[in-house]
Amino acid sequence: MARKKHKGSIDEEETSRDIMKYKSELEDVDFAVYKFVDEGLNIHTTSNKGFRKVPIIWAGSERAHNIKNTEINRDLVGMVDLPIISVERDSIKKTDASRVIPYAKLDPHGDVRGGSYTINRVIRQDKTSNFANADAFRRKKQQNYPLYKFKENKKVVYETLTIPIPIYIDIGYKIVLRTEYQEQMNDLVTPFIRASNAHKRVYIGHNANKYEAFIQEDYAMSNNISNYQTDERKYETAITMNVFGYLIGDGKNQLRPRVVRRENAVQIRFARERVITQDGEDDEIRF
Repeated sequence: MARKKHKGSIDEEETSRDIMKYKSELEDVDFAVYKFVDEGLNIHTTSNKGFRKVPIIWAGSERAHNIKNTEINRDLVGMVDLPIISVERDSIKKTDASRVIPYAKLDPHGDVRGGSYTINRVIRQDKTSNFANADAFRRKKQQNYPLYKFKENKKVVYETLTIPIPIYIDIGYKIVLRTEYQEQMNDLVTPFIRASNAHKRVYIGHNANKYEAFIQEDYAMSNNISNYQTDERKYETAITMNVFGYLIGDGKNQLRPRVVRRENAVQIRFARERVITQDGEDDEIRF
């Protein structure tokens, strides 16, 4: 749920009533890719320190954070010890071809709160019972009304939840594997090839969001083992992953509520001027 940060914001929903299930931002897709490489594949290999897990570096984080990361080993001059895996987001494309479910271009509601797509509709038990109790109390005061007679309550209050329409995007990620030895590179590349089985699609997720990711079939290798120069020997393989993600809302720049709650009207009353018509307090027109 967006917060009211500046004058003119119309976000009036309480944060405690927010539904995080219907929240999807760019960071959620980034977390999904990182968790897939870090926890889903869980790649291990043998190094001079034994059989250990290969550390994962998010290339978009601050350099100071990477240096202070205790899971990444560095030498005396600050260079990262290999093997290592780095993940980087390198492209975002908004296109109709990236949608993965039947899609409709819906405009938001015309009121100030917005909301385009209905996600839930439930009965408000408290307000519905208030109308039922009021009608029962009014009938009880009427003369010759049988108390055992039951009347169906047609004044049902529904609460409808709407969210902004999801915007589907194609996000490209570059995963780079760096090792010192060919055997280590074999250990790192094999899980990526096997993860998608006989095709190239895998499912990744973060929180309640699920995305389709496609590991491209080209594994570009750029090794420097054949030049025999003074540079540090390394094996490097770049893997491209395309994720069909979706965005719900504008994140921290959301002015309107991301999850809009509306209630239907069940009773309409028109008050008349009692001074002119000489009506009593109970002579209002009800529908």
